[in-house]
Amino acid sequence: MAAALLAGISAGAVAGCGISALGGEGGRRSGGPVPPGAKAECPGVAAPGGERDRQVRAMWIATVAGIDWPKDTDDTAAEQRAQFVRLLDTATRMNMNAVVVQIRPNSDAFYPSPYEPWSQWITGTQGKDPGYDVLAFMLKEAHARNLEFHAWFNPYRVSRQDDLKKLAPTSPARQHPDWVRKYGTGLWYDPGLPQVRDLATRAVMDVVDKYDVDAVHFDDYFYPYPEGGEFPDKATYKAHGGGLDKGDWRRRNVDTLVQSLSEKIHAAKPWVRFGISPFGVWRNASTDPAGSPTRALQSYDDIYADTRGWIKKGWIDYVTPQLYWPIGDPRADYAELVRWWADQVKGTSVHLTIGQGAYRVGTGGPWNKPAELSRHLTLNAKYPQVRGDVFFSASDLAKNRRGFADRLRKDHYAHPAIPPAADPAGTKGDPSTGAPPAVQNTAATASGGGVKVTWRPAQGAASYAVYRVDGEHPGCAAPDPDRLVTGARGPGVVDTAAEPGRTYTYYVTALDRLHHQSGPGRGATVTAPQR
Repeated sequence: MAAALLAGISAGAVAGCGISALGGEGGRRSGGPVPPGAKAECPGVAAPGGERDRQVRAMWIATVAGIDWPKDTDDTAAEQRAQFVRLLDTATRMNMNAVVVQIRPNSDAFYPSPYEPWSQWITGTQGKDPGYDVLAFMLKEAHARNLEFHAWFNPYRVSRQDDLKKLAPTSPARQHPDWVRKYGTGLWYDPGLPQVRDLATRAVMDVVDKYDVDAVHFDDYFYPYPEGGEFPDKATYKAHGGGLDKGDWRRRNVDTLVQSLSEKIHAAKPWVRFGISPFGVWRNASTDPAGSPTRALQSYDDIYADTRGWIKKGWIDYVTPQLYWPIGDPRADYAELVRWWADQVKGTSVHLTIGQGAYRVGTGGPWNKPAELSRHLTLNAKYPQVRGDVFFSASDLAKNRRGFADRLRKDHYAHPAIPPAADPAGTKGDPSTGAPPAVQNTAATASGGGVKVTWRPAQGAASYAVYRVDGEHPGCAAPDPDRLVTGARGPGVVDTAAEPGRTYTYYVTALDRLHHQSGPGRGATVTAPQR
């Protein structure tokens, strides 16, 4: 299995080789990184394949209410960490390359925050220190497996219950009850208040500044979904409405947060992307000719999220609409919605990935068919604008009901894939340029556990792609993307799946934080040892 090829993804798995984003022991012993001006070993040899071979393959890890992790707040820190690693192992087995992890579900934090209390979803008590930096741990483990880490924030939710007194005394909602509105069965910050936007911005930027996240991610919760009655923001509208229609004013409030956060994130760290996963219907065509041929709730009108506008204005780097309907659904046909969203991103720099409802498998109708989600990915291939898929959620992939995850892997994820090259909003540059220099000094040697592949790290490289070709192919060549066996964040891996007695040639390329890829260095040939 390609997902189990490498033991060298985790720290310490390759003797003498540190698995870090840059350098490590192996890098120092080989003479330090290859500088940008170094002479290429294989001048003129292009990077393998092209954008057609690139895909985002990700899963959401929801922390609110123990949906995915931690399952039990009474578990010890060691038990929780082991559970999280098992979820990452699921992603690795599925040949995925990213995880989207909820780290601020309810105006709380999965990290030591100067603004908000520790989340109740870790220990069972909001404000209780779990004894370790949960986000730092999650990041380290994800990056050790070369999985991108998208930090998932909920900007306005405060609590799933409506009693302020049950929140930690340090909660901003307790300290500023005038920011909070009761609605439905829970508590929400009022998005019309500048103080609320400032709190959300500070919470996000605190993480961007302190942690090595790859992206900031919002889901579909902006103004709350309608639960009977109107959201109680009459006084806020009177004070801040400025003569706008209430719907337009609410959309402006959300727009202001999205635009300002996009600017701040990219100013602080240009390689950190900003993505949003909205409800799958912007507007119905019966309401707006620009809308989709659907009959469903409209995010523009019902939760005041103008996702289409954010795409057209270039405020986000990727959009992941939650298309949790089957192909042929009479209210919201998956096939029609993919086409509609592909049209929205056409001609923009915004990447489109599709949110897939893995949680629906086995719930009746078309969802009883284990191939339904595989059919979705087959249909996606008709649209070059679709750059990958994100599955809700991790626990469902791990459970593999009716064998749907096995089917996905067999039909679509048999080989690893590199995410598409990105050009984040507010930055300049061509995604085809700016790649790190090519890797040099690639070596492949027989080891007791398989084949040890090492190389001299390249300056500016955040990760590496390792390709394995059957037979002896000396010199320079652009390997087939189907021969990609893994990505790694350090200068060495061990291929434990190399068949004993077979001869292979390994090639390595370097990638920067935005997945711009170098050409390959010279290949290294070895015969796998008998074991």
